[in-house]
Amino acid sequence: MTLDRKVSFFEGLRYKGGGPMLAWILHRITGLGMIVFVSLHVISSFFTQEMGSDWAIAINTVYESIYFQFFIVFCVLYHGINGIRIIILDLWPRMLQYQKEMTWLQWLVFVPIYGLTIFIMIQKLITGG
Repeated sequence: MTLDRKVSFFEGLRYKGGGPMLAWILHRITGLGMIVFVSLHVISSFFTQEMGSDWAIAINTVYESIYFQFFIVFCVLYHGINGIRIIILDLWPRMLQYQKEMTWLQWLVFVPIYGLTIFIMIQKLITGG
């Protein structure tokens, strides 16, 4: 017995998951972002200590840039807060019926914390502190 669906390739690619599905995707992306950061850090530290190469200095320049730091702060904060939401939903299964509301609550917690963090980072960048 096979599934006989009349769905085109492009219809299948259209996003229909809603907030919790977006949270799932962002959780995976932020996890990969943190893995990239740690990998770059370890590689550049190794090559700086062992060889003092220009390649390692170039990698340091990449992850010390303000845009990369904004991305890493986003990754760490989002991944952590979303992880707390997932833990709450795992520990109290009755909360699963409120998953969309929990996702909104997660964003209501994340946005001010991220905004304040970025504000402080920009303030320190401007003042040179």
